[in-house]
Amino acid sequence: MSRNRKAGTVTIIPNLSIIDIAEEGKGVGKADELVIFVDKAVPGDVVDVRIVKKKKNFAEAVIESLNEASDLRVDPFCQHFGTCGGCKWQHMGYDAQLKFKHKNVEAALQRLAKIDTSAMEPILGSAENKYYRNKLEYTFSNKRWLNKQDMADRAEDSEGPNEDLEMNALGFHVPLRFDKILDIQHCYLQAEPSNTLRNSVRAYALENGLSFYDLRNHEGNLRNLIIRTSSTGEVMVVVVFAYTEQEQVDGLMEYLKVNFPEITSLLYILNQKKNDTIFDQDVITYAGRDYIFEEMDGLKFKIGAKSFYQTNSDQAHELYKITKEFAGFSGDELVYDLYTGAGTIANFVAGSVKQVVGIEYVPTAIEDAKFNSELNKIENTIFYAGDMKDILTRDFIADHGKPDVVITDPPRAGMHADVVERLLEMEAEKIVYVSCNAATQARDLALLKEKYEVVRIKPVDMFPHTQHVENVVLLKFVGSKPEDNLENN
Repeated sequence: MSRNRKAGTVTIIPNLSIIDIAEEGKGVGKADELVIFVDKAVPGDVVDVRIVKKKKNFAEAVIESLNEASDLRVDPFCQHFGTCGGCKWQHMGYDAQLKFKHKNVEAALQRLAKIDTSAMEPILGSAENKYYRNKLEYTFSNKRWLNKQDMADRAEDSEGPNEDLEMNALGFHVPLRFDKILDIQHCYLQAEPSNTLRNSVRAYALENGLSFYDLRNHEGNLRNLIIRTSSTGEVMVVVVFAYTEQEQVDGLMEYLKVNFPEITSLLYILNQKKNDTIFDQDVITYAGRDYIFEEMDGLKFKIGAKSFYQTNSDQAHELYKITKEFAGFSGDELVYDLYTGAGTIANFVAGSVKQVVGIEYVPTAIEDAKFNSELNKIENTIFYAGDMKDILTRDFIADHGKPDVVITDPPRAGMHADVVERLLEMEAEKIVYVSCNAATQARDLALLKEKYEVVRIKPVDMFPHTQHVENVVLLKFVGSKPEDNLENN
């Protein structure tokens, strides 16, 4: 059904039943065989929706009216829900979130890899679903996102537009608006002192006339604020400046040093590039160490400004325990740890095997991995930096030995086809595949089915209130299938 409005023709679908939730987190309904993805809809809702985009086989819509609320729907706990790009599932109970994450992983493996998931193990939920992150990165902007009340306050009157409206912001990007920043009052993702630090930095900058970055024109002093915390109670603060004077840098950094003595590592970066990446930038230590320590299972891990570490520390421990359990080490194994990052998994399993060979693209991460081995007096790890498909060659395997177990934890894009081919060639007895993207994992598993059988599957929720989920799969080598041999003869 459709109806006309003054602004033009608007398509309204009344009383649409939401029957599922998609992998990207939107509710799913069907009207006359047309699949409709509805933003902020929950399975069980009955809603009137307005179509905002229509393709041949599907449409995207927003809720015009919530006619019947699902039993799974809850009140969001954050005032920024719906505008902020994070925590998109706050309006759905956590048990329901886990159910649909499990279901989406299962569907991806069945649909894309044709894998039997009947023995799939229940998803492991996060013990904490608020204040669970150990790292947040905020953005400064002189173009604050304006809500409806702001727009009303800014409306022109007899004296012209409201010039007193504060436009500077320190917070998160609004979805699809790279130059608009939502000014965050309180974030439920990271525990204190994160909120107090962010609000204090904003207040200091406003009081002392430090300009906030203009994301379009690339002007202004303050660009980013990174806060890292650890299970050991240590705190790292990184302030990223651009086009600024040293006096202004020293002023803010001294303010943080004096007012937040709990900061273990106080750092800053001068970044005049047009992008926010810091991996090619120098990190300058203002006070304390240039790193903090994370601890897991009796092991210490050095975390620098550029280090990768799972952002949910407690759940990362659970993820690595599952990875280790799936591998079923006896103590004599040679293990290849692909996409090793800072060597967290490699060092975590090193005490249970003969040797671990770690490979990672980022050189600084490999330096962290080596340091972490030395720090924990681990002597049976060896690490290499470089592109995985270029490092993992036949000669490399000949030099280091055929692995008994391969652990692979690639980025969201999954493994390069050449890497999958090399895994098929090396024929390790077991592969433990850890993934943050079930779709690309399924794509790779479909290729590995040539010689491997999936024997265990377990999703792990690292990111409550989002659609994202990790998944651990154990594959066992079964050799070439008879039909493959026939094809090759």
